[in-house]
Amino acid sequence: MTDSLSHETINTWADDAQGPVALHLKQKLLPVEGERGVIFPPTYTDIGYNIDTLSDGTEVALIDSVGSQANRMEPIFKREPYSELVPQIEIEYGNQNDKKSVSIFEVGHRLGDAVIRSSKLGNEARTAFESFLNSGDASALAKLAPTSLVFGVWDSRDTGAKLPRIVQSIIRAWDIDKLTRSAQYTPALDYAALEVFSEEDKQKAEGRRESPLAQRGFVHVPATDSPGGVVVHGTIERDVTVNLVALRRLEGGNIQALRRYILGLSLVAATAPLDPFLRQGCLLVPDAETAPQWKLVKRDGLRQEVEMSEDLACSYASAAAKSFGVGEGKAVSFDKELAKKDAKQADKKSKAS
Repeated sequence: MTDSLSHETINTWADDAQGPVALHLKQKLLPVEGERGVIFPPTYTDIGYNIDTLSDGTEVALIDSVGSQANRMEPIFKREPYSELVPQIEIEYGNQNDKKSVSIFEVGHRLGDAVIRSSKLGNEARTAFESFLNSGDASALAKLAPTSLVFGVWDSRDTGAKLPRIVQSIIRAWDIDKLTRSAQYTPALDYAALEVFSEEDKQKAEGRRESPLAQRGFVHVPATDSPGGVVVHGTIERDVTVNLVALRRLEGGNIQALRRYILGLSLVAATAPLDPFLRQGCLLVPDAETAPQWKLVKRDGLRQEVEMSEDLACSYASAAAKSFGVGEGKAVSFDKELAKKDAKQADKKSKAS
């Protein structure tokens, strides 16, 4: 049986110390080409695709990591209606004639990023992190950069403050076969015949990808046995977990309002539609024939199906944000001198070690 939810019920997830431990989504995805369509996982230095072999021989491919998923999910808070739930912080950089800006939702280390320390926001961020370190008070962080609480933040290069992710998402493909592909680059002209270089130079360079002429596209170059994606015989699954235990460890100020606010943002992040274009060759959509499964995981291990939706998450988050009070948005300038000072500190630490 699937239970419907109300704001009052969701409030207990934030308030009740003995409440459920997590909300979990299992969502089946499909390539736009359909079942058995070839998809391309991310490639990593030295290992290529991240593929694990289970004890029964089943191969499982990582399609999108926890960090990558967080970086895709967080920018939703730049656009309406989600933008009203959080302070909008922009870091402006460039010269007067070529002014640019980057949102805090787009920087890799969130409030702990170097670009934050290299702006007038740096001191405010440091104070918020120190408040958390000294007394466990996360309210200043919630006012300044609440998505840093939702997706986790580690101020590893300054105060050392570290807060775990409340929302975690990952995509894996089960029971896969790895493919390879080959290609042949053919230059538009015979540059040796045009005396750009000698025929001897051409013969030496052709077929050698590392040669300067090959790298500049002047000679024929074959590319063989390159990663060619994977065929999925099992399922492609997205798992999203909202960690309610970590949520209820947040302290500071009006604790009830704080926890409900961060819970609301977490539910919005978990329910918002996923951008389907992960990378070239990996365009995934929900399986229309398999409904997503939301389950509330209780302390005794029982799993209760619940009706969670984007509309419910947004309405709850809106009410929680109004109660907590959304922090003030601001635009701050990148400061080159602060960046230089920070870089020198890093250099000193490197030499000291």
